[in-house]
Amino acid sequence: MTAESAPTQRPTAVPGRSCGTCTLCCKLLQVPEVEKPLGEWCRHCDKGVGCTIYAERPQRCRDFFCGYLQSANLSDEWHPVRARFLITREGDELTLYVDRAAPDAWRKPPYYSLIKHWARDPQSRLVLVRIGKRTIVVLPGADVDVGATEPGDRIEWFARRGPNGLEYSARVVQRVAQP
Repeated sequence: MTAESAPTQRPTAVPGRSCGTCTLCCKLLQVPEVEKPLGEWCRHCDKGVGCTIYAERPQRCRDFFCGYLQSANLSDEWHPVRARFLITREGDELTLYVDRAAPDAWRKPPYYSLIKHWARDPQSRLVLVRIGKRTIVVLPGADVDVGATEPGDRIEWFARRGPNGLEYSARVVQRVAQP
């Protein structure tokens, strides 16, 4: 079996963990298939209960498990309802989608110290914080607010030696619109 023909592993929840009454993904994530914008409640969500089109929900929703559900290493404090944000991972990119009603929740203990630890990961994991369209890049030596970003935009980050050690910066590389 080649890598191209190998089945993709679908995410699963850690035994004993479930969404329960958490519907924060229905607010924070974008779901184009149902015209659901980033950071707004899905019209198909019964808040605190669940999806009203559960049997017909898009594949994107069927396949989604937040970082808390997938990681046994995160304590119950990281449950999205408590934390007021949820974590996703795509490749080496970790994204925290933060509820606009609690924009600084990710900076509070016990979260911030572990988030900074992830940013210092020797495998150069990119850690992003999304509050609506606003994006903050969490780097080992700085948190860089790059402003509003759109789907498809790329984030580049840099470290260079300065008089006081490494200096970090980041910028948005906007996607090129197709004609």
